[in-house]
Amino acid sequence: MIAQIEGKLVQLDSDKALVQVGQICYEVLVPGYLASLLGSRIGQDIILSTMEYYEGTPGGGNLVPQMVGFVSTGEKDFFKRYTSVKGIGIKKGLKSLALPIATVAAAVEGGDEKTLTALPGIGKRLAQHIIAELKGKLTGFAAGAEPAQAKEETAFAGFQIEALEILIAWGEKRNEAAELINMACRKHPNIKSAEELVPLVYRIKQGIEV
Repeated sequence: MIAQIEGKLVQLDSDKALVQVGQICYEVLVPGYLASLLGSRIGQDIILSTMEYYEGTPGGGNLVPQMVGFVSTGEKDFFKRYTSVKGIGIKKGLKSLALPIATVAAAVEGGDEKTLTALPGIGKRLAQHIIAELKGKLTGFAAGAEPAQAKEETAFAGFQIEALEILIAWGEKRNEAAELINMACRKHPNIKSAEELVPLVYRIKQGIEV
């Protein structure tokens, strides 16, 4: 079992990273929020806390080993609890974690279905199931386990989180999108929906509205 990997980040996609250690490159699956965080680290050395699993079915005789990476051991522990919920496997769990883990944990602890249903692949019923299964068990993850830059996002209202995920899905970097959302909401405090907020963000970005 490889519990940690340290090496140069040589390639990054929305769901995986290539980490070079000596002459060997390891493919590491990463959750969406981590891919955003690593966007500026290509070519630099990184350290990921890792876990391994086998993809496929034993009966099919085609098991493929996969490695999953996280910022810290604590976030890896969160993922193990998160994917213990029925209906959330490894791949669905990785895809759904588009927000920092502390934000997701805080949403579970607060019974915030709206934030959870803003995550990719999480519908209302599954969000309710997650809350029922994990509420009261994630307090430690919600209280400061997130990277510092995620603190601002933790304070976002539901419509701002929804707008943030739309902007990221459309190719914007998380940090820049969060900054633009803050700027737009300061200029237009009456906006209360992602439908209004996203076009305004692009008008500000394009200099149409200053």
